Amino acid sequence: MDLSFPKRPFRTHGGAHVPHRKNTAGMESRFMPPPATVTIAMTQHIGAPCTPSVKKGDKVYVGTKIADSPAYVSAPIHSSVSGTVKELTKILMPGGQYADAVVIESDGQMEKDPSIRPPEEIRTKEQLVQAAHDSGLVGLGGAGFPAHVKLNIPEGKSIDTLIVNVAECEPYLTADHREALENGENILHGIYKIKEILDVHRVLIAIEDNKPDAIQKLTEIADNPELDPNDEVRILPLRASYPQGAEKVLVQACTGRCVPAGGLPADVGCLVMNIASVSFLASYMKNGMPLTMKRVTVDGSAVKEPQNVIVPVGTKISDLIEFCGGLKEEPHKIIMGGPMMGVAVPDMEVPVLKQNNGILVFGEKDAKLMEPTDCIRCGRCVAACPMHLVPSKLEKYALRRDTDALEALDIASCMECGCCAFTCPAGRRIVQAIRLGKADVRKAAAAKKAAAEKAEKEEKK
Repeated sequence: MDLSFPKRPFRTHGGAHVPHRKNTAGMESRFMPPPATVTIAMTQHIGAPCTPSVKKGDKVYVGTKIADSPAYVSAPIHSSVSGTVKELTKILMPGGQYADAVVIESDGQMEKDPSIRPPEEIRTKEQLVQAAHDSGLVGLGGAGFPAHVKLNIPEGKSIDTLIVNVAECEPYLTADHREALENGENILHGIYKIKEILDVHRVLIAIEDNKPDAIQKLTEIADNPELDPNDEVRILPLRASYPQGAEKVLVQACTGRCVPAGGLPADVGCLVMNIASVSFLASYMKNGMPLTMKRVTVDGSAVKEPQNVIVPVGTKISDLIEFCGGLKEEPHKIIMGGPMMGVAVPDMEVPVLKQNNGILVFGEKDAKLMEPTDCIRCGRCVAACPMHLVPSKLEKYALRRDTDALEALDIASCMECGCCAFTCPAGRRIVQAIRLGKADVRKAAAAKKAAAEKAEKEEKK
């Protein structure tokens, strides 16, 4: 397999040219003081939710573990402030479901947990996986997949390429951009530790070409013989096109390899990690402080002072907006994440999660969507789909709740990037329909499985 460094990215299918609107790219990140209370949800990642290990009245510090789960696909949760556990409650999450949460009243001191120590020197994959788990690290690019699961490469699979994702292709978001500018050397230390332990032969830092200052900064660091003595890390500028940062798209753009349907980057010898995840892992190996803070881009037409803020996990959106000067007009849409794949939330009481990389608040003009009309069969959604699907048909059969047709059209491969809806001149709500279709397919599959198990039991009788 060719492991030379590509001179230019490989061509990928589809995508959309969304407006960049990187308004906060040139603003240095600010640290937000601890709010009066934080509300830390027990669902901070993809996988099993955690169970609280504290009770009302308990004293906690920054980094104190307050929740965990025995499930493999899960990550422990730590207090982001020092103070006292005020209550255990339930909160409404961005996805519409309710989750357990721990409310902590801050004492304003931000005292570090005295038991925190840097982990012993990490020399093996098992130690790296354990460190990622203990740190509570989840994918910081937005997906929230527990990092220890990703780093635990299955037996029989060989990783030859590490791709550090700095694409940040969503409009408005600049948190990863600032990570590259503010913590470049830390990022390289994290890269080298992962590379050494997993025996990776090639490292590509993939970054869109609309970030020239970050490209220059990372290139200077990677070209420094003291930091990269063997010249094993390269910067690969990518054409700014959404959704360049999606794992499967990024793997193809960087290596020319295609991740199979239902597969993972590891199936084609690649490991993809967000730049903030790599940087945090390096910090954890130095100081042992688990994931308790998150850099978040706060922007949108209703925000008075857009900026990047490093904020305690569990901070309510209302407190974060107040730190950014408040609102200059009535909010009509609040989004966690970017405008393409982010999730609209019902109010500002929702707390910041580990994987949040943006809070966008829009006024009436920017929040208003066109009323959908009938599909005109123009085919733009098909041309835009990076997964080679037919979104118009997926929408059609999703609305009909035809699960057999949806499975035949490979609905599971849709990553809900929103390129289809963005390019649709009829304003069709394609992504929403596909999400409902996926839910119907899952329900149908569960019903078939239950019926098969029941039939098998009756046959045995």
